[in-house]
Amino acid sequence: MGLGIETRHQIARRAAKEITSGMIVNLGIGIPTLVADYIPENSGVMLHTENGILGMGGSPLAGEEDGNLSNAGGYPVTILPGASYFDSAQAFGIIRKGLLDVTILGALEVSGKGDIANWIVPGKRVPGMGGAIDLAQKAKKVIVLMNHCDKEGKPKIVDACSLPLTVKEGAHMIITERAVFEVIDRKLHLLEIMNPYSLDEVIAATGAHIVLPEKISVFY
Repeated sequence: MGLGIETRHQIARRAAKEITSGMIVNLGIGIPTLVADYIPENSGVMLHTENGILGMGGSPLAGEEDGNLSNAGGYPVTILPGASYFDSAQAFGIIRKGLLDVTILGALEVSGKGDIANWIVPGKRVPGMGGAIDLAQKAKKVIVLMNHCDKEGKPKIVDACSLPLTVKEGAHMIITERAVFEVIDRKLHLLEIMNPYSLDEVIAATGAHIVLPEKISVFY
């Protein structure tokens, strides 16, 4: 089952805590796009898009959308003072040079050691890999936002990915509707539990070994 809008925004709010003043950040399609709405004004954060914007703002108000201004997923956005436009070649040059401080993206599977599979399901028609491979390999910090389980209730955090990999050991943090994890030295560390879930519910829904902290925080 898909996540409700409030839950999606809860995940986005938690992810936004990882962004600090002055960072250059890329937001992927889906839940990651919501993160833009939780970055404080005048924070100095510059949001980057693969289709050629540096300095993207949050979502426009209803009725104020500009049909010529969108993110890489085609959704309407705003821009901040000082923003710049360029072609996709330069946008990917920024990525490949390692200038992004953080990329926040979705995933189909993530392994306990940080492998990410997010660009294709064998036998399914997909539009292409987009910037996923470049972003997951080159950003200084990679944060994955996703459902904890798939539509059949199977864990999406697993010991080993069954789908084609986007990057090996690329994820630094995983945030789902159930929990927040950090991948440290190829091990999955539980950082926080998302309200209203319990520790037992997180463990039961995770298909990889979890390193538990002495004290577990809850994010509301």
